[in-house]
Parts: sequence; structure tokens; C-alpha cells
Amino acid sequence: MKLVSWNVNGIRACINKGFMDYFNEVDADVFCLQETKLQEGQISLELEGYYQYWHYAVKKGYSGTAIFTKKKPLSVQHDIGVEEHGQEGRVLTLEFENFYMVNAYVPNAQRGLARLDYRMKWQEDFKSFLLALNKEKPVILCGDLNVAHNEIDLKNPKTNRKNAGFTDEEREKMTELLSFGFVDSFRYLYPDKVDAYTWWSYMGSAREKNVGWRIDYFVVSDSIKDKIQDSIIHPHVLGSDHCPVVLDISI
Repeated sequence: MKLVSWNVNGIRACINKGFMDYFNEVDADVFCLQETKLQEGQISLELEGYYQYWHYAVKKGYSGTAIFTKKKPLSVQHDIGVEEHGQEGRVLTLEFENFYMVNAYVPNAQRGLARLDYRMKWQEDFKSFLLALNKEKPVILCGDLNVAHNEIDLKNPKTNRKNAGFTDEEREKMTELLSFGFVDSFRYLYPDKVDAYTWWSYMGSAREKNVGWRIDYFVVSDSIKDKIQDSIIHPHVLGSDHCPVVLDISI
């Protein structure tokens, strides 16, 4: 199976920047979006051969997730079953015969770490959600997890140590999640690969200079890590400040 994840930073804007060209070219079995930034009825995508599932934030033009899949899922779940987290359209889960597909747009801790405490609570509840799924069948988690896990995962670790996305607290939550029976597919295959990023600031020609962060992931259950065939980053694909990531897995 070929699975794709992309934070499109507004699907309506991305549509005008080549989204459909990439979508058709990559020919994914499952294609996950984060930060769709729209409400129901604000876009009509003709995606022949795909079932479409959308999860909208209550706030207009904010957050949101979507999954397009060639195979119809057994079930669809919005959010993670915790009421306080149910307003932002951040998690969309499809159940298939052999695995759960979880698409997540993790809350950003924000400037000045204004939302770090909420982020920590969200992460704890999300971990519980994933562990419950993992007891039933393997999990494939993808999305913008809004954390560069280790120093190798961003260009300037020293100057970003206390900034959102690279705080000790956020990194520890990622370490903790992986310790509970999951693997970061990219680092599983490429533990020492440097300059591999998925997000670049719009400031200072960061993308042209490849001054980036790897914050978009495919994380899979330990039980299926031997089924990973490749985990790929597509930095050449424009249209957003993030680029798509791809998982090839025989499941």
C-alpha cells in the first residue's frame, strides 16, 4: 500500500498551487490531509475512485483533517473521545481489516509556549487513544505531529531549544509514545539521514536554503514495522509550507 500525508496549509489555496497534479501523480491508496482550513460545503473535489472523509473544526478557516481512500473503511471515528478536544477537527481515524489509519494534526504549543500545557494534556489523551486502538489491531499514525523529535530533525537545534516544536516537554512526549510500542518509520529506515525536513518557514528563504524541520511523520505499531518498505519525504512538491511524506508498506 502507498499512504501519503500532507499538511496542505489550506486545501483551497493548495488546489491553486498544483495539489491535483501531485495527487494524480502519486496515486496513493490512502491520502491524508491536515490543516484543511475549511467548513463543509466550501469545496467540491472530484476524486474518481476515492471515498472522501472530512473532519472540520468548529472555528472557520482553522485546523481540520481529511482522508481520501480507494478502499471503503469498516468504520470512521472523529476525534479521540475526549470532549474538550472535540472542537478543532484534529484527528480522523479509519478502520480497515488489518489496521487503523489515524490522521492527526497535533496542536501547536504556539509563540511563547502559550498553549504548551494544553498540548501536553492533548498528547496524553491521544496516547491513551492510540494504545487502546493498538490492543485491537495495528495502528498507522500519520500527520503533522508538530515536534522535531531529535536534534537531527531540524537545522538549528541549539537556537530552537525552547521554541514550540522543540521543547524538552514535546520531545519527551514523542519519546514516550514510541516507547509504548510504536516506531518512527523514517528513522527506523534512515536513522542517520541529515537535512531531511518536511516544513520550512516562509521567512528568510528557508526552503531554498533547506533550513527546515521534520515534523510530519508516519508512525506505525512495532508489530508491523517489518512490513515497512520505504518512508519517503517529497521536498520537491510545493503548494504548502509543508511537503508530503509517503509510506510504502505491505499490509
